[in-house]
Amino acid sequence: MLVAAAVCPHPPLLIPAAMGAAGLDGAGPADAGQDGAGPADAGQDGAAAADAELRGLRASCAAAVAGLLAAGPDLLVVVGGAARGAVYVGHAAGSLRDFGITVAVGSGEPVLPLSLTVGAWLLDQAGEGRAAGHAGEGRAARQAGEGRAARQAGTERPAGQALRAHPAGQPGTGPARCALPCRLLLRAVPTDMPPANCLRLGAELAGLAPRVALLAMGDASARKAVGVHGVADPAADSYDAEAAAALAAADTGTLARLDPALDDELMIAGRAAWQVLAGAADGAALRGRLRCAVAPYDVSYLVASWQNSAAARPDRSPSCAPSPGDSSSSGVGPLAD
Repeated sequence: MLVAAAVCPHPPLLIPAAMGAAGLDGAGPADAGQDGAGPADAGQDGAAAADAELRGLRASCAAAVAGLLAAGPDLLVVVGGAARGAVYVGHAAGSLRDFGITVAVGSGEPVLPLSLTVGAWLLDQAGEGRAAGHAGEGRAARQAGEGRAARQAGTERPAGQALRAHPAGQPGTGPARCALPCRLLLRAVPTDMPPANCLRLGAELAGLAPRVALLAMGDASARKAVGVHGVADPAADSYDAEAAAALAAADTGTLARLDPALDDELMIAGRAAWQVLAGAADGAALRGRLRCAVAPYDVSYLVASWQNSAAARPDRSPSCAPSPGDSSSSGVGPLAD
């Protein structure tokens, strides 16, 4: 049963390391103008605005993933478009090497497509934050206990002496997403998968565990990015508005009716993943919230959360158990979709 869902985009620039110094510290482009107003300043202002949008986009994605974990799922499924369908184990690795960027997610041979690489990165960030939080709580408890023992023994710890904690996000081995309190399954779906197949797959995924959370990775229209900057594209704008409204309202019917014939024309990367979500959420009575809708560099990105507050339950201890039916360690299994 689906108890929570989230929608996030998957641009490589969502990962700060992919942007270099600009993504890590918010600095503007190195060739921006130095004094006076002019074209360079205009370019710098545009780049700064896009960078601010990306930072807001990352924060919205982090909040959406946190909402999934707050629902206390038994299984968290990440679904993203790819050239072919495949199932990957939760610790599988990905990279941005196909984009000329030396950024990797996880360990081992990169096998994940872009959509799942960015999705895995989002889960790693959540795992690192969770592990750091547990380490902080444990450190505080140990400090309190050792402080009491020291006072009883008449001794004190030297000022500034740190307590050793486990590395963030690694209660055992593997990437930080293994610190999450649920099983993980990464599922690539062909970007040209017919709507009926997407809906059927979503229903199957929702039935894999008593409590399933689903993270659907997908971008909206990118057609304006190949046109004239700032010029409206009515068809792309209309599609993006319809998708945003459906995600805001948890409207599975509208998502199910999205036309796959527009994928190439409008350069839509998220339609298949969204329709898998629609199939998984059918009858689940989730409430939607659109967290973010931005278009840096003229590509539309949407972030949404679907929650069922009546189905919420307290959080549990971390684990990194394999997903249902996962007895291999190869990291990938092709599917015939």
